[in-house]
Amino acid sequence: MSLDQAATKPHEQLAAALADGMDAVNLLIRERMASKHAPRIPEVTAHLVEAGGKRLRPMLTLAAAKLCGYEGPYHVHLAATVEFIHTATLLHDDVVDESAQRRGRPTANLLWDNKSSVLVGDYLFARAFQLMVEPGNLRVLNILSNAAATIAEGEVLQLTAAQDLRTDEAIYLQVVRGKTAALFSAATESGAVISGADEAYVQALFDYGDALGIAFQIVDDLLDYQGDTKATGKNVGDDFRERKLTLPVIKAVARADDEERAFWTRTIEKGKQEDGDLEHALELLNKHGALTDTRQDALAWADKAKTALGVLPEHPIRQMLIDLADYVVARIN
Repeated sequence: MSLDQAATKPHEQLAAALADGMDAVNLLIRERMASKHAPRIPEVTAHLVEAGGKRLRPMLTLAAAKLCGYEGPYHVHLAATVEFIHTATLLHDDVVDESAQRRGRPTANLLWDNKSSVLVGDYLFARAFQLMVEPGNLRVLNILSNAAATIAEGEVLQLTAAQDLRTDEAIYLQVVRGKTAALFSAATESGAVISGADEAYVQALFDYGDALGIAFQIVDDLLDYQGDTKATGKNVGDDFRERKLTLPVIKAVARADDEERAFWTRTIEKGKQEDGDLEHALELLNKHGALTDTRQDALAWADKAKTALGVLPEHPIRQMLIDLADYVVARIN
């Protein structure tokens, strides 16, 4: 039985094991997204925060802290910080991408407007920085503030790289480490640091978050070309239509002949797409084994995530994190 068919999925097991902590995180989020003077802030924030997301990133912070034996109160502040940073980036991303739907619901920029989404995102970033200061731990502040800068840097790099056929796998990995993996690794690393954990444990949890985040994004990019729309909430080929140069296409471009390269130049770089282009793109991806190789990359990063946890002691949370890495890639197995 696959993990998708399992009665209790790994993230649900984590949520149950961390229920008290997550309740405290959710309470803190509701408190801090309030605003005396601008009622639109909690309206916009609540629309996204309460849209049914898995809260995976704050769970990773709580899991790392619990795994390292932390007994203080501040892991809750760090987990809420991580969720605020994540939510702020989603608000901004939907404006940049001109998205109309997220998690099966209309986006905030569609329901309100772009200005509200950008400014509320800014407010959440400010709230995140207030929260990350409260534990009084300079190293944690450094980790989370660096993550916020890295995420923004990754998004800007993607703007220039996404439609440039010179973008190679190294640049793709840099983008993914920025826009996705940076927050995963900051979540796990900060949970270990606030616990005063051994440096080997801190490094292991950083490496786990980094590899998990990369696997997570590669799977997302792969499913855009071969996913089930009902399961993913995305239409097959959305990335192609939006001219995003993701890993499967990067692999196909690297192996393309002159005629195929001209096709990618027309459809991705110049954006001149015609009926049948998506079908031809899928033919080229299959011809060059790009989808199969992308799947192997995702599985390899999930394996790296699991291997990273090897130095940590036996613990139910450790096993749940291992299972989570398997679950992230279960949809492509």
